[in-house]
Amino acid sequence: MKIQGKMFIWLSVFILAMAVLYGVWSKEPVGTTALFLAFGLSIMIGYYLAFTAKRVDAMAQDDKEADVADEAGEVGFFAPHSWQPLSLAVGGALAFLAIAMGWWILYFSAPLILVGLFGWVFEFYRGENQNQ
Repeated sequence: MKIQGKMFIWLSVFILAMAVLYGVWSKEPVGTTALFLAFGLSIMIGYYLAFTAKRVDAMAQDDKEADVADEAGEVGFFAPHSWQPLSLAVGGALAFLAIAMGWWILYFSAPLILVGLFGWVFEFYRGENQNQ
């Protein structure tokens, strides 16, 4: 994680230099503000990564002599299949349609959103995937 922190800090230095240069040359406030905000976001991420790198063990990416296989292992558990995102997508699409067409459509989209949300959260509490 040390290398990522350094990369973001150096990126933030570059973005700050470009923000100052862009602000002086263009005298355009919107782009200059956007670059300064990008600098702020980049320095926050870099500081966080550098700060937490001191508290965690060294990883394979911090070792210059490491192989790709040194970081191999289980990444995490991912659901094999789920119908809940489809319910959330249809409910969300109907909710956005309600903004354009009429608020009464929310009566149909809210149950779909709730079913999709609760089904996705509690997907592994019941049924065939209970013990995963």
